[in-house]
Amino acid sequence: MYYPKSLQIIFFSFFLLSYSNGKEKHTWTDFRGPSGDGIVADCPRNLPIKWSEQENIVWKTEIEGRAWSSPVIWKEQVWVTNSTLDGKSMGAFCINSKTGDIIYKFELFENDNVEPLGNSVNSYGSPSPTIEEGRVYIHFGSYGTVAINTETGKIIWKRTDLPCRHFRGPGSSPVLFEELLILTMDGVDFQYLIALDKKTGKTIWKTDRSTKWDDVEPNGKIRGDGDLRKAYSTPTFTNVGGKTIMISPGAKSCFAYDPKDGKEIWNVTYSGYSNASRSVIYKDNIIINTGYGKPHLISIKLDPKARGNITKSHVNWDIFKRVPKRSSPIIHKDNLYMTTDEGILTCLDLQNGKSVWSDRMPGHFSSSPILADGNIYFFSEMGHCYVIKPGEKYQLVARNQLDSGFMASPAVSGKSIYARTKTHLYRIEKL
Repeated sequence: MYYPKSLQIIFFSFFLLSYSNGKEKHTWTDFRGPSGDGIVADCPRNLPIKWSEQENIVWKTEIEGRAWSSPVIWKEQVWVTNSTLDGKSMGAFCINSKTGDIIYKFELFENDNVEPLGNSVNSYGSPSPTIEEGRVYIHFGSYGTVAINTETGKIIWKRTDLPCRHFRGPGSSPVLFEELLILTMDGVDFQYLIALDKKTGKTIWKTDRSTKWDDVEPNGKIRGDGDLRKAYSTPTFTNVGGKTIMISPGAKSCFAYDPKDGKEIWNVTYSGYSNASRSVIYKDNIIINTGYGKPHLISIKLDPKARGNITKSHVNWDIFKRVPKRSSPIIHKDNLYMTTDEGILTCLDLQNGKSVWSDRMPGHFSSSPILADGNIYFFSEMGHCYVIKPGEKYQLVARNQLDSGFMASPAVSGKSIYARTKTHLYRIEKL
C-alpha cells in the first residue's frame, strides 16, 4: 500500500524518535549525529562561531595514536576509538564531557598480522562508534567489534570472526536499528552486511552484495589489486511508504535493504568505488556519492514500488563536477553544500542538481560538515574551520585555527562542539 506524503512524514518522525533517541541535546549517537546527516537538532544552541587555542576552549585532551573516528556522546561521556600507528593495538577512550578527564582507557584488540594502509588518508581506527543508553559499540572492521557497558566499563561481548580484507584499513561505521547492530564489510575479498543481536553479539542475518563485477579476467582472476571492490560507507535509514529501508552504497552499486532481515530491495549501478561519504535524504530522494574514480553525486527517487535495478528508471540527476571523494554533503532547505578534497565549496539546487555557486576554502578536507544555528561548519586537514552562512551566495562568517588538523567529523552536545584533531579532542564553547 502506498501511504500519502503526510502519513509518511508522521511515520518517519516516530521512527527517528524510537531509532535514535536523537533529539536530546546531550547526545550525539553516530557518525554525523543522531539523524546521520550532520544536522544539529533542537536549535538554537548558541554554538561558538569563533575560537582559537586561546579563545572559547573549555578543555583540550590529548589522544595518543592515530584514529580518524568521530566522537559519540551520551550525556557526560564522550567516546572515541583509537589505534597505534601500526594497527597492532586498537582501543578506545571514554572522556568526561564536562572536565575532559579520561574515565576509561581500553586496549580492546591486539593484532599480530596487520596489512599496511598504503596511504595517509585512512587510519586503523576510522570507523566511529555508536552509542545508546548503557552501551557503546566499538568497531574496527575485521579486526574486531565489541559492546561495552558504559556505566561499568566492562565488555559485554566481543567478535573477531568476521572476515574481510580491508586492504587499506577499515572505514565503515556501525549503526543501530531496533535490536540490531549492523556492520558494513566491503573489502577486496568479501563484500557483505551483517546484523548482530546488540545484546549478545550473535549473528541475526548476513547479506552478500549482489554486485556484478567487471574486473574479472576470462580465466577467473581478479584484475589489479581489488581496490575497485572496496568501500567505506555507513548506511542511511529512511521511511518509504510507511516502511523503514536501509540504503548502503558500495563499490559499483548502491543497495536498498530491509534492515529487519537484510533482504535486498533495489540497486543503482555506477563506476565508483571506495565510497566514504554518508548519503543524505532530501524529501522523496536520497543523494549518494559514488566514491573514487570520477566521483558522481546521484539523486535517486525513493519509491515504495521500486525493485531490482532502478538505475534507468529512478535516477533524477547525476553530476560529477566538484564532487568530493570523502567528505559528506549537508542540506539546508532546498540546497546541498559540499566541499571537494581540495576545498572547492559548491552550493547545489537539489531540485535539478545545478550549481548555484562555487567558491574556495583554502586547504584539504576529509571530515564531514555540521549545520547548527543557521551556520555550516567545515573542518579542514590543516586545522581550520570555515563557518559559512548558507544562501544564494558564499558568505564567510568566521575562519578559525587550531594547532592540528581534522580528519574526524565533529560532534555537538548542548552548547559545545567536540572536535577531534589528529592529536587532541577539544570541547569548544562560548566562554
